[in-house]
Amino acid sequence: MRAAVVTVAWIAGIHATFAPRSVQAQPYTADAMWQLKRLDAPSISPDGRLAVVPVTHFDVDKNNGSTDLWLVPTKPGKARRLTSDSGNDSSPAWSPNGEQIAFVSKRGEDKEPQLYVIAVDGGEARRVTNLPTGVSSPKWFPDSRRVAFISRVWPDLKRWDAMEARLKERGESAMTAKVWDKAPIAHWDRFLDDRQTHVFLVDIKDADEAGGEPQAITLGSGQALDPADPDATSYDISPDGNEIAFVSNVDTSGVDPNFDIFILPIGTGSTEPGAARNITSDNAAYDTAPLYSPDGRTLAFRRQTIKGFYADRAQLMLFDRRSAHLRSLTEKWDRSANGLVWSPDSNALFGAIDDAGSQRIYRFDISSGTPRAITRDSSYSALAVAGSGPVIVALRQSFTEPPTLVSIIARTGAATKLTEFNDRALANLTQGRFESVTYEGANGEDVQMWVIYPPDFTPERKWPLYLLLHGGPHNAMTNGYQWRWNAQVFANWGYVTAWHNFHGSSGFGQVWTDSITKELAELPYEDTIRAADWFAAQPWIDAGRMAAGGGSYGGYLASVLLGRPHPFKTLVAHAAVYDLYTQYGSDYGAERWRHGEHWEDPERFMRNSPHLFAGNFETPTLVIHGQLDQRVPVNHGIELFNTLQKRGVPSKFVYFPDENHWILKPQNSLFWYRSMREWLERHVSPGAGEPAAPATLPAQPDPQDEAGLPTRAAPASP
Repeated sequence: MRAAVVTVAWIAGIHATFAPRSVQAQPYTADAMWQLKRLDAPSISPDGRLAVVPVTHFDVDKNNGSTDLWLVPTKPGKARRLTSDSGNDSSPAWSPNGEQIAFVSKRGEDKEPQLYVIAVDGGEARRVTNLPTGVSSPKWFPDSRRVAFISRVWPDLKRWDAMEARLKERGESAMTAKVWDKAPIAHWDRFLDDRQTHVFLVDIKDADEAGGEPQAITLGSGQALDPADPDATSYDISPDGNEIAFVSNVDTSGVDPNFDIFILPIGTGSTEPGAARNITSDNAAYDTAPLYSPDGRTLAFRRQTIKGFYADRAQLMLFDRRSAHLRSLTEKWDRSANGLVWSPDSNALFGAIDDAGSQRIYRFDISSGTPRAITRDSSYSALAVAGSGPVIVALRQSFTEPPTLVSIIARTGAATKLTEFNDRALANLTQGRFESVTYEGANGEDVQMWVIYPPDFTPERKWPLYLLLHGGPHNAMTNGYQWRWNAQVFANWGYVTAWHNFHGSSGFGQVWTDSITKELAELPYEDTIRAADWFAAQPWIDAGRMAAGGGSYGGYLASVLLGRPHPFKTLVAHAAVYDLYTQYGSDYGAERWRHGEHWEDPERFMRNSPHLFAGNFETPTLVIHGQLDQRVPVNHGIELFNTLQKRGVPSKFVYFPDENHWILKPQNSLFWYRSMREWLERHVSPGAGEPAAPATLPAQPDPQDEAGLPTRAAPASP
């Protein structure tokens, strides 16, 4: 096996990099993590001088959180709280004239989230809707008077009071049956009803305190938005306010989804059946995230071309609104376009791109079509762009930095920190150092892996390993902050903690991502064993104290390990796909499998379903599941636990009746971390162990650049 590629000097510089901590520093516990504030996607003023960002803080004792909006100068300055209501204020959107901010909140007597507006210079927020079906994802029209939003409604009802009456009737009925004659029937953590998702608008000047009378935009057009999880990327409004572009699923079977981009005139007679025009009917796979250029000439969107493959490479498409000419700007680029925003001059787009273990900001010039990375360190998301320059704000994060608002120079990628919400708390916590390594995995191919060390790590002693198995499976673990599987918390328990981006992970090219879609288990399993081998070869790892665990696909991979040879003393399987056959009961279970159903290719299902290898189960396993999980239904956890019990394998089942695929409530999360810690300590003791063997440098180290960094370490794409 080749020597690992490490992003920083490793053996020679180890003593210098693990500096002593302040005597006042406290362990980085799950309790401490829940005291940190969480930032959501910002919105930027039209002149680029201010940003508004939602900031959430949690009261663990009350088991809830509260979100307020903060105004932040885009040049270093003092942030100012804009809202302070007990309700949660979210989804801020800046008016084009820069005077007001629209947002969504559930305040006072609101039964559902409503649309509010507030002046930028302060004062009381004003409610402008009072809808029984609630609102989400507001966007302004260019006149700074009308605001669009999404709501789920019954198309057969024409009045809002009729909507309210039906909701009340169903809520109070003693008959609770739900009936479907077409899939899907559920999404994530809820069952779907017979409502449709549509875009509406409200004139804030005409709205009184009782709420304005919204007008339908897409209702009656013959198409509806995604009923499952619509958001701000589901639609966009043209710069002149005369057209809307939105995403709609054209599949009528319920088992073969195909999302297309529709455009619809806004105005007289536009909502007649058939008025919406499909501009992507040539593509049988997903077209999503429409985005008008500021000059109104171009509509950008994302295109995937492989049906049934959610992680297919997404190309950046440009639709010329005058000529109807469509072209791909990234046809030959081996990454997915994501998180896109236009530059104010309409000459380029910026995106937050999943790229070799980080989320990097790229610039896409629409004339040359050449993607250019403008950031390298940390990860960035939730871009917002405005003003001259232009001014870019984004959320920056890493394994040591929770999402933090920064401004970015478009030309150089240099970032300036704008918020300090967590600085004081983080300064008092012990954080472990982290780095990227590369090892030889399945098929002799390089696998990138993140390693996070305990804060008191020393290579002179042997340490236990906790190898984390990411979900997806096509969701790479990037250099970012994790609230649910926090590597700093695990490292502070006394475990060297690692995430490996096994075959199938996103951000490493289409071939890599698509390498496991037919055979789900083999390559990630081998990559996991090779990762354990790499660690066992390090003098500072105790090969007799290794554990592995993960959630969703990571739980599936833990279940695969259970039935095959592996070196781990214990496993953790959270929301694990244990039985591929019963996964047909998931929220996406009715969708056609890309490579065939179990009755069409039974041998493949038998090779890849962990439950068929139960005769080999003997590793102590912690099983965790939430009752509300529709992505991986709770039967998987129960089946796995019952099988382990029948096999006489030490096992524990932690069940959350009020959680879904993720454990989100503060006190449940703390119990989740506590249960995992107790389980790990029972089977893999934490902390430094016996002295390590003397380390020796590789005979032929990898070539390094002028800064002393290995040249092959997780490069940005060309």
